[in-house]
Amino acid sequence: NSTARFFSPQGVAADSGGNVYVADTGNNTIRKISPAGVVTTLAGYAGKTGTADGVGSAARFNGPWGVAVDSAGNIYVADSGNNTIRKITAAGLVTTLAGCAACPTGSADGTGSAARFYNPNGIGVDESGNVYVADEYNNTIRKITPDGVVTTLAGLVPPDYWGNPDGSGSSAWFSSPGGVAADSLGNVYVADTYNNTIRKVTPTGVVSTL
Repeated sequence: NSTARFFSPQGVAADSGGNVYVADTGNNTIRKISPAGVVTTLAGYAGKTGTADGVGSAARFNGPWGVAVDSAGNIYVADSGNNTIRKITAAGLVTTLAGCAACPTGSADGTGSAARFYNPNGIGVDESGNVYVADEYNNTIRKITPDGVVTTLAGLVPPDYWGNPDGSGSSAWFSSPGGVAADSLGNVYVADTYNNTIRKVTPTGVVSTL
């Protein structure tokens, strides 16, 4: 629909019904596009940044980037500027799944607000509802269970060395990982941006370069 307007859209994902969800990054909103091309704002308020959870326009984002949709129609957003991972129901209810917007950046694993991220970027979800995040400035791939338990699946912190050795867990290195997708077997695929490679991470954290 050419009457709709966006401002620096980034992440995009589709649900089983053919609806498309877009992280409209410059507007700090999540937009929905129906199969007929009708654009609506699912959550957030254009031109307003913030951290608030809530329904629809009552919620606030800060530079949302990656988007993924699970089999139940829930949308997950890497809210990069807030260093949090947000969950949006099909009805537009926004909650914070993991991370702490008011806290310093970091790399700590933990549950919910005890976990820390540093510019989360790409995001994907598997068939079991586990969410995978490219934690860009930590050079790691994080896993979040449906209950909000965050672990580091692969990569090494601190991000003071860039390289692309394969290996298991922290013996594998990434360089500003970006896009993420998960397959039906739970493998995670990562666009390893500054290494100019596509990496595969198994459910046990074994990293190889495709």
